[in-house]
Amino acid sequence: MSAAVNRRVIVVTAVHAPSARFLPEAYASLRAQWLPAGWEWRWLIQEDGTTDEVRPHVPDDPRVSFHQGRHGGPGVARTLALARADGRYVKVLDADDQLTPGALARDLAALEADPTLGWATSGVLDLLPDGSTAAFPDDPDEGPLEPGTVLAAWTAHGHRAPVHPASLFARRDLVLALGGWMALPASEDTGLLLALDAVSRGWFTREPGLLYRKWEGQVTGSPAHTDTAERTARTAVAEARARALAAYGWRWPK
Repeated sequence: MSAAVNRRVIVVTAVHAPSARFLPEAYASLRAQWLPAGWEWRWLIQEDGTTDEVRPHVPDDPRVSFHQGRHGGPGVARTLALARADGRYVKVLDADDQLTPGALARDLAALEADPTLGWATSGVLDLLPDGSTAAFPDDPDEGPLEPGTVLAAWTAHGHRAPVHPASLFARRDLVLALGGWMALPASEDTGLLLALDAVSRGWFTREPGLLYRKWEGQVTGSPAHTDTAERTARTAVAEARARALAAYGWRWPK
């Protein structure tokens, strides 16, 4: 990895046609970010499908690249984008969400300051249709999250993670070692978060780093997402993966 690429944050966005209209707002939030001297970001937009409806919304910026692939859900799209992720860190930004000012710098500072941290998340605000925001209740304290912390809280609170996977910032090589996002129709980001938690220490920043849009077309609001049988299967395999990783005793870093 060259010196320049080694000081690069790769922002990965999965997008499908209904959410493409939000890309300009996501881009504006990314352009407003600042990073320390010598650092830069690149934005990888990966369409979950091969329509003609997304490209018109992709910004004309040399730091932005756009690719398409067969429909397989957001986890597949993000994992395909990893083929182009050439920086030290990977940051998730869903197409319909927005970063808050300073979010990238805060995540980067946490992991650069402590090489034992594999990943970071931050506080999240729901962005409601009327433009107002609402905070998530019961955020953990700011600071390190020891391995197993997320899984323990997730199982104790009805499979609700204590930190939001849509705010994830992680070391690229660690994400690759874990296979990227899980091959699930939904909760694929929670599955990756639990896997990261099983093998490495994380960090939580209480200051909100993401505006999480609530809108009628979002996948997490669809009836299929709340189907009891599917949800049971998703949570079971995500938990089993995390527990298997923990049981084998592999830890990052060695």
